[in-house]
Amino acid sequence: MNWPLGVWRWCASAAVAALAVCAPATAHAQDAAAYFQQNCASCHTIGGGRLTGPDLKGVTERRDHAWLLRYLPDPKALIDSGDPIATQLFQEARGVIMPPPPLLTPAMADALISMIEAESKLEKSRFVGIQISDRPFTAQDVARGRSLVRGETAQTGSGPACMSCHTLGGVGALGGGRIGPDLTKVYERLQGRKALAVWLSAPATPMMRSVFGRTPLQAEEILPIVAYLERSAQQGGEDTGVGMVTFLLLGLGGTAVGLLAFDGAWRNRFRAVRGPLVEEAGFGRGRARGGNQ
Repeated sequence: MNWPLGVWRWCASAAVAALAVCAPATAHAQDAAAYFQQNCASCHTIGGGRLTGPDLKGVTERRDHAWLLRYLPDPKALIDSGDPIATQLFQEARGVIMPPPPLLTPAMADALISMIEAESKLEKSRFVGIQISDRPFTAQDVARGRSLVRGETAQTGSGPACMSCHTLGGVGALGGGRIGPDLTKVYERLQGRKALAVWLSAPATPMMRSVFGRTPLQAEEILPIVAYLERSAQQGGEDTGVGMVTFLLLGLGGTAVGLLAFDGAWRNRFRAVRGPLVEEAGFGRGRARGGNQ
């Protein structure tokens, strides 16, 4: 088709302008999805039911856009101001206040709201949450979960065992790590298997996110871990620190044994040299005394 040069230039300019408009919008939507997965998915679903926080499906129909922009950056401030909607959400969450999302800019807040609105219109959102079976846990589930928590069975993604940073009642004589909180009653704190499973699939704390963002737990590993943590909550009793006492006693005992061994080795360090010298000196004195007689 032989169009005039001016028409070709106009078409090219229009195409470039369209790409300039669409590409940033697409990139921004992807950024909002990644942000939601890292910072929101552990407490909220879009169409998957309530977790620690409410299901966000259709939230833009229930709440005004401007109100959401005020609420997202600092929920506590809006609650403290006496806002009736924020107060109601606070009461429904049984006193749990949503922390301010990290590094949330006004532009990202706006992109998040738009993304949630778009996901709410889908038949099934990608943020519906992990679908975990509601069948009764078996003894095999609990045993495998215990093995994964203790690190006796390696995770598929090569992530660290839970005991590396956490402890819980009955996990072992030496207990576990002390970087993270005691997990004995985490099943109760997160209100059941679904919320706990979602938390394990998308940890929200900065330290866990930095580790499991690269080495995520698989669905077939999450179920037995939840089973073991449920059993731990049923048995009750927070970690009493016995592991720390045991570790201290073992350390003191090992130190004493090491000192005794070192003393024995140090005491006999010159025997191979001093023995012959002493014997030779004694023999020499004996010969000298015999010659004088």
